[in-house]
Amino acid sequence: MNIKRRFKIKSTAQDSMKYWFSSIALFIFASFVVLPNSQAQRGIREIHQERSLYRNIIVTEDSTRRCLRFTITRRTGQNQSCRFLENPEKLVFPYAKMTLSSLLVQDNPQRILIIGLGGGTLPEVYHTLFPEAEIIISEIDEAVLNVAENFFDFEQTDKIKVDIGDGRVYVKRAALRNENFDLVIIDAFNGEYIPEHLMTQEFLEEIKQLLPENGMLVSNTFSTSRLYDAESQTYQNVFGEIINMRMNNTGNRIIIASRQALPDLKTLNRRAANWRNRLEVFDMDVTDYPRFMSKEIDWNTDERPLTDQYSPANLLNN
Repeated sequence: MNIKRRFKIKSTAQDSMKYWFSSIALFIFASFVVLPNSQAQRGIREIHQERSLYRNIIVTEDSTRRCLRFTITRRTGQNQSCRFLENPEKLVFPYAKMTLSSLLVQDNPQRILIIGLGGGTLPEVYHTLFPEAEIIISEIDEAVLNVAENFFDFEQTDKIKVDIGDGRVYVKRAALRNENFDLVIIDAFNGEYIPEHLMTQEFLEEIKQLLPENGMLVSNTFSTSRLYDAESQTYQNVFGEIINMRMNNTGNRIIIASRQALPDLKTLNRRAANWRNRLEVFDMDVTDYPRFMSKEIDWNTDERPLTDQYSPANLLNN
């Protein structure tokens, strides 16, 4: 074999080897860069990110909607709040519509406390429905308030006010001031779980002190795991009968508790027919919801309730 031919064969082998290594390198690069960036392939872009004292705050946007996401660790997390860009009055998430179904129990709240701001969706919805109602939001993270104002058009007014601080501290102080709220909403999901001190029997007793005779508590929480049993038992210990609302298209559930007797299915259906037109603007047909609102005890009543001394909510939710 002459030198030229040997050189050509050697060069060809080297070129093949280079091509092989280049292909492997490109595959590895794609695995780390392209796949996690699949959101960009779907037209989702990140328009804001910051690390507050409590969490990572991320705002993303695509051609149809803008979303807020919280994460505590490096896990991806889930969207906390979203709004449609062209139709911001329409509700994106099922849990928000499920929360509104509580109006079939208490239909005219004039003083509302919401624990957890997110993008400000729920305060805006209740202000639209009850423009004269006083709405107070307890939000622990001032950075969330800034993001809601800068990216989700949330605005404080003489009717909508935000108190920066821990929701449980606000509830304790409100009780000392002998305040009452017709409606209290717990929407304190922080990105991966609900803070344990906002799920205990003692905390629910403190909220109960704020409710008048027809006052109502609505909680956005989880629908699976052992936490379902423990949380259900905790609410029953404090309020007795509760409405438990679960739907097939969401991992959330809504707990509705009240100091007044809870309505039966016939009453819920009648009230839903009366509310249907007013709630259509939020892209929901409330007449579909009563069938998901159950007073049946479907949890393990032997499960230990959550207390300030025993509240392993994060472990029970795994």
